[in-house]
Amino acid sequence: MTYVFPIKIAVFVFLAASFMLVVPWLFYSYRKYGFFSVWHSIVSFSFIFYMLSALFLVLLPLPTTRDTCSFQSADTIYYSLVPFTFVSDILRKSTVVWSQPGTYVSIFKQIAFWQVAFNFLLLLPLGVYIRYFFRDKRYWKHALGVGFGLSLFYEVTQVTGIYGLYNCPYRLFDVDDLIINSAGALVGFAVAPILLALFPSNENIKAKRTHMIQKDIVSPIAQLLAIWIDIIIVNVSYALIFGLFTTNKIYEYVFYSLCYFIVFFVIPLIRDGKTIGTGFMRYRLVSSGSNKPFWKQMWMRFIALYLTWLTLSLLGEFNQVDIPMSSSFYIAHVWVNLAMVLLRVVIWITLLVHVSLVIFKKDRRLFYFDSVADLNPTRKSDQSIAKDDNQS
Repeated sequence: MTYVFPIKIAVFVFLAASFMLVVPWLFYSYRKYGFFSVWHSIVSFSFIFYMLSALFLVLLPLPTTRDTCSFQSADTIYYSLVPFTFVSDILRKSTVVWSQPGTYVSIFKQIAFWQVAFNFLLLLPLGVYIRYFFRDKRYWKHALGVGFGLSLFYEVTQVTGIYGLYNCPYRLFDVDDLIINSAGALVGFAVAPILLALFPSNENIKAKRTHMIQKDIVSPIAQLLAIWIDIIIVNVSYALIFGLFTTNKIYEYVFYSLCYFIVFFVIPLIRDGKTIGTGFMRYRLVSSGSNKPFWKQMWMRFIALYLTWLTLSLLGEFNQVDIPMSSSFYIAHVWVNLAMVLLRVVIWITLLVHVSLVIFKKDRRLFYFDSVADLNPTRKSDQSIAKDDNQS
């Protein structure tokens, strides 16, 4: 039960951290690999959870007061610097008779033994993670060094009362913990290949990335993230440039429309099919073979995105109109409001269904704003496209 509370806190903090990190992680994954690796994400997020759990297991529960000196005697010893003291502690409290193997089981009944076992297991997963991230067995020194460094960090944190937060240490600095923790990390590094056989290697992830590039596949999620970045740019630009200078609704719509026009039409036209978002996600938009001039295609894409925003925004404005119940138009206003709300819901559901079909269907269909403009997302350069056209 001693370890249940720290694990519960670790779960809570992990869930909160995961909520904040999931979008940045998607950006990182798609920008680096061009696809979302479920197994790689599981390993990475499990590493975060493990590090939180290890930290809280070492530090929690915290004392109920900062004045920890008040419930300790004046001769309290806060450190143990004699190595391998745990061996004598275990043997002293056990009833082992070395000539009688049946008595060996008494070792496992000692609290001292389980404390050693806990300290050994505490950093064993760290060695496994280091082996996963580095792969090469030559990095065993990294596992040993990182294990020792992390263990030293834990011990110093404890002996300093979390760096002065408490006026006296509330746990012992033990050199045996440094030895056992470091050994655990090293053993974890050694046995890691047995566990890592269950997970895709970095080589497999790199091979899939190469395949995605060769096949010129731009994931729908990467495209949505690019749109999300561009919309953030629109909102930030409007807020910084125009939002502080006007509260007039008409001016707000005009200024916001101007930001939309610049981000979704002017910038990609200047940057050869790259918006700020698509550039960040490492792809651009090219003609799918249409005879229309490229600027017209970019214009159609801008209009498709802009009209979606404008329609949803204007429908939302109807909810802001307030008509008193005494007005002869009140009943009509209620029905119009209801119709606008239903229409807005229908549009959002349609968009959700459309996005889901693009994401989960395997036929590489386009989002509506690229489809109406005859544009395709590509990771290739102009030279690569021209070379492919010549070969075909």
